[in-house]
Amino acid sequence: MYVDGFVIPIPKKNLAAYQRIASDAGKVWMDHGALEYLECVGDDLEVKMGKSFSAQLGLKKSETVVFAWVVYRSRAHRDQVNKKVMKDPRMAGMDEKPMPFDVTRMCYAGFKPIVELRAGEGRAAKRAPRRSSRANGRAEASTDAPRA
Repeated sequence: MYVDGFVIPIPKKNLAAYQRIASDAGKVWMDHGALEYLECVGDDLEVKMGKSFSAQLGLKKSETVVFAWVVYRSRAHRDQVNKKVMKDPRMAGMDEKPMPFDVTRMCYAGFKPIVELRAGEGRAAKRAPRRSSRANGRAEASTDAPRA
């Protein structure tokens, strides 16, 4: 598995416009093979532990944050999907329109998971894990429990 992650400070007044763009873009990514595409808007930003997104990003009262990610089978799969996405005619002109946020404040990176847990796996599994091959050539432990 491989994940592209995004953190985007955005003016609250532009959230509806961003949601339209994200919805359209998400369809393109999914059509080209992404496994999951999620865009989430900040709801509980003033947390007590650690440093909040609001503080880290220097959010103004008129801003919120979008936390988003796209899931792929592997980094190579991500590269293949993104190459197709960038050539998709539905993406043409998106970079020419003014974005509803300051792109210089957007954070983006690719991530390799180091822990993967899903509902229905883990504690309930009583038998020894079996080994299965993965698309990227590595093996992972898995159980016979269905994946969510």
